Amino acid sequence: MATTVGRLVGWVAVWFGTLFLIVGTPVAIAWIFIPLLVYATFRAFLQLGYFPWSLNMRRVLAQYPWQHLKDVPRGRNKHPEAQEDEMWYELPNPEKPDERIPLLFMANMRTFWWMRRFGTNKTQPELKAQIEPLWFAGDPRFYAVIAAPGRGGDVPKRLHFLYQRPARPSWKAAPVGWGASPGALERARRAGARVPDGVTQDEVR
Repeated sequence: MATTVGRLVGWVAVWFGTLFLIVGTPVAIAWIFIPLLVYATFRAFLQLGYFPWSLNMRRVLAQYPWQHLKDVPRGRNKHPEAQEDEMWYELPNPEKPDERIPLLFMANMRTFWWMRRFGTNKTQPELKAQIEPLWFAGDPRFYAVIAAPGRGGDVPKRLHFLYQRPARPSWKAAPVGWGASPGALERARRAGARVPDGVTQDEVR
């Protein structure tokens, strides 16, 4: 969140600085700064779009602890059990460890960093190693946050929010429970996910 705010402040500062240069510079030279003004405008609005995702991450991390996962199956081709053709991690169901659930990377600008490291025959081993082991927090049936190891693996970096579409409040179809227990559903609800109705605090207890 601090990074998101800092970048927004930085791009707004660049925007005003560039505008000052354009106003205070002869017309023959001022046009040189117009592309920078346009780019700063684009980046500032783009940064505003990151706030909802940052808030989602905070809610997930408030409910689920970080885990270190090694050798997590992943792929860049369409997963056979997914409708969308996106990159994916395959994670164990918290209540049925033998069941694997695909968690997709819904395309956005921050996905490219992960795409370069996911692995193909041409991917350098050093790049693949940058996302091993995987930092993971959440429930793959609903919401999750993943991260790459940083500072010798002791802290997470490059945090990325992943989700199942039915868990998003904006999804028009009915939410999916994945056979989750009342406690798991209530925890996912507190993390911001949309879950099936009918879970009460008495059932959670």
